[in-house]
Amino acid sequence: MAEAERNAGPAAPAAATETLPRRLRPADWEGWPDERLLGVRLCDLGLRIRGTDLEPRIRGLHRELRAAGLVRFRPHFWLSDDWYTPDGVPGVAIPFYMAHPRLAKLEFTQMLEVEGGTPEWCMRILRHEAGHALDNAYGLRRRHRRQQLFGLSSKPYPEFYTPRPHSRSFVQHLEPWYAQSHPDEDFAETFAVWLTPDSPWRTRYQDWPALKKLEYVDGLLREVAAAAPRLVTQRTVDALPRLHKTLHEHYRDKRQRYGVAAPNAYDRDLRRLFSDAPEFRANPSAAQFIQRVRKEVRALVARWTGEYQYTINQVIDEIAKRSRALNLRLAAAPDATRLDFTIFVAVQTMHYLHSGRHRVWL
Repeated sequence: MAEAERNAGPAAPAAATETLPRRLRPADWEGWPDERLLGVRLCDLGLRIRGTDLEPRIRGLHRELRAAGLVRFRPHFWLSDDWYTPDGVPGVAIPFYMAHPRLAKLEFTQMLEVEGGTPEWCMRILRHEAGHALDNAYGLRRRHRRQQLFGLSSKPYPEFYTPRPHSRSFVQHLEPWYAQSHPDEDFAETFAVWLTPDSPWRTRYQDWPALKKLEYVDGLLREVAAAAPRLVTQRTVDALPRLHKTLHEHYRDKRQRYGVAAPNAYDRDLRRLFSDAPEFRANPSAAQFIQRVRKEVRALVARWTGEYQYTINQVIDEIAKRSRALNLRLAAAPDATRLDFTIFVAVQTMHYLHSGRHRVWL
């Protein structure tokens, strides 16, 4: 994410009304229930990267950069409220929840997933963000060939973007279509694929137009590998100590950005899945069935589409509400219905992706 992609679960309870002390330590709040923890300001969490699981992962990234020949490029890192690399800064912001397991648990409760929460996922994001940081450090976006292959960095970030799922002009790294969102994201995703240890990118992308981009990045970085970066600064943007919103406010805003305003335009399809016929009156309601399979379906559709589980959960919520309104019930074997329902949710999610309402960018 070249700029902060300000980027879920049940609604957050009201923030605690008690006056909380400043300069808390993790030991002060790690045992608190969610209701109390949500009242803490981000700046008061008392977090740092040192001593956390982030340390060995950052060291691992630096080893990968050295192994790739980038011996003079060393991005710096700080904690903030999301993953991002600010324009003009050769460094990377990491979301606060990555610095403590209690906050990762809260993130999951609020957003239904922890972006970067596994070691592999975290490294994929770090490689992507390092691509942005390197782009800033060496001023690569000014190069004519880079502009020809990837496009102009000056192109405004879209409020929304509509992916082309079958395009072979872009690599696939963080999510299947993330590189399509902006030229800078395309470059960062391509860099991340190139940097990944033992990446078989030449064979993986053989006969893809994206291979030209990978070969360009390979040649470009061999050219600049031993050069000193043009931009050297330890500047940070929106570092955690400067963020005064509470966790409650943070998650309220974050959930709002990924909400879904789904129309009730699929009644006919719902009636194919379920039924309100009298002979099925004794069967479980469609809403009960949806609740039972929700978690499994949500995770599977997330893998298919690359969309956030919170967004998919909102799609499922709308389907469940409409099923209740139509008084629908299970009309076929649960296993067969589960498969059909999963496909239905995937289709609705894809419609959402292509309708221009997904992925808010700031």
